[in-house]
Amino acid sequence: MKLISFDALRTLNFPAHTYIKPELYLAHLEAIQDADWLLFPEYWQLPALHFALGARIFPSYASYALGHSKIEMTRAFSACAPEHLPFTLIKANTDENAELIWQQMPLPFVAKIPKSARGQGVFLIETRADWQAYLAMTPCLYAQEYLPLDRDLRLIVIGHKVVGGYWRIQPEGGFHTNIAQGGQVMAGTLPTAAVDLVERVSAQLDIDHAGFDVAMLGQYPYLLEFNRIFGTQGVQDLYGDFNQHILTYLFKQTEHDPSSPNSPNRPRDGRKRPWYPNAA
Repeated sequence: MKLISFDALRTLNFPAHTYIKPELYLAHLEAIQDADWLLFPEYWQLPALHFALGARIFPSYASYALGHSKIEMTRAFSACAPEHLPFTLIKANTDENAELIWQQMPLPFVAKIPKSARGQGVFLIETRADWQAYLAMTPCLYAQEYLPLDRDLRLIVIGHKVVGGYWRIQPEGGFHTNIAQGGQVMAGTLPTAAVDLVERVSAQLDIDHAGFDVAMLGQYPYLLEFNRIFGTQGVQDLYGDFNQHILTYLFKQTEHDPSSPNSPNRPRDGRKRPWYPNAA
């Protein structure tokens, strides 16, 4: 496979490939069009790479588009697995909507800033003062049912398959399970219900590289969110890196797609068509 990477650190241990600085990609259009896969581009590169050039991108376009905002991913979850989504209200940040959510959400509840990571934009709302402080920080209101748990699951998806996972335990007196916020990694059995749910949703939405966060209420899984570029702190100690899983997935998709630059079935005029994994 001919691979081009736009993220030198993420692909440091990959086999032979070409690294191109994202801001210089237009100077390498011929190489880009000849590549089998473009790895880890920047979000701002997608319109040109996906729509204009019809290039194969990893992670998938859907992984980028849905993973860019908690609002987008939540709306997708609500369409494909509504029974596994905690009660959630998403509204514009107006005084009227703020009061409506305050009246509808039982205390405590969780409020999130749509574009945030590492637990930095997730707040436990217990009082009116908490709510007012949140309102001053966010362009859009995102309120979600609080699940009274002291841990959740991080499931790693590569190519629509769960290839590993672990439990994240809240620190004493804390609310977040994120490792960056003091959460602790604990190895343990991955519940089948959670694995099956995440694999179904990731396949339906074409999310092929993500860390899914799942809350287990008894034996019942709830989808919280996913991160397209998930942290490796903790997970590498359990599984090492996931490079081989990525390469195996890319190779299988290259074999499946006749528009590969190296495929004898590629159109003779050299053009590449956009690749859609569910296309016949």
